[in-house]
Amino acid sequence: MVLGSGGVTGVAWETGVLAALSAGGIGLDRAALLVGTSAGAVVGAQLAAGEPIERLFERQLTPPDGELPARIGPAVLLRWGWALARHRDPVRARARIGRYALAARTVDESVRRAVIAGRLPVDRWPAGPALRVTAVDAESGRFVVFGADSGVSLVDAVAASCAVPMVWPAMSVRGRRFVDGGVRSAANADLADGHDPVLVVAPLGIGLAAQVRRLRRSARVVALRPDRAARAAIGRNVLDPARRAAAARAGWAQGVAARAEVAAIWGGRSG
Repeated sequence: MVLGSGGVTGVAWETGVLAALSAGGIGLDRAALLVGTSAGAVVGAQLAAGEPIERLFERQLTPPDGELPARIGPAVLLRWGWALARHRDPVRARARIGRYALAARTVDESVRRAVIAGRLPVDRWPAGPALRVTAVDAESGRFVVFGADSGVSLVDAVAASCAVPMVWPAMSVRGRRFVDGGVRSAANADLADGHDPVLVVAPLGIGLAAQVRRLRRSARVVALRPDRAARAAIGRNVLDPARRAAAARAGWAQGVAARAEVAAIWGGRSG
């Protein structure tokens, strides 16, 4: 299962989709691998820890206490675009975005880390299924994948994966600073290569289509992205906690509509 980036509303929409699939008999616990990027790192960690998806969905419908409102402004988007357009080498482009992130004024790392810790039911890597959390080294631009064997705490890994450049602080992990795994790809679905079937739940689509095409050469794949109603519910600011409940409900509706398509490749509950 691949869970992509998408901010606070992405967490809510993904949770709604998965809760509806589960309620329809789709066995989320059948996943042997969970790949999480940014918002998906949060949801993936929650699922891997055994948090009931129904409870996670209900939580998305409550007031978003503890969440920090933010916005990805035009200046931020312009600098991201400039970095990507200037360098044909994606690693160098990511390093430039990382340098922008390191120079930006944001909240303190400890404040942001506390927000992420508040989203997770545990502070240690769950025993299973295998969870992979993506991030990008802010100085080198190198793409990294954290797992239980990485020597990095779960909270640090997820906080790094959620560090939207120039919006949230680049996060310190074992002497290095890291930014959002979505800088490389919205979902990093290629990490599911070799697995079959693959369910991709991706609030954003940057780099996704090509990765899904490659996966389909050897695997059955269903890729879900927000439909028109969900995009309207999410709005223009994916970091707005006030849109969380609406995004979750839209995800639920979309998950209900996708049950047959997902069941065709995924099957029902295990056990």
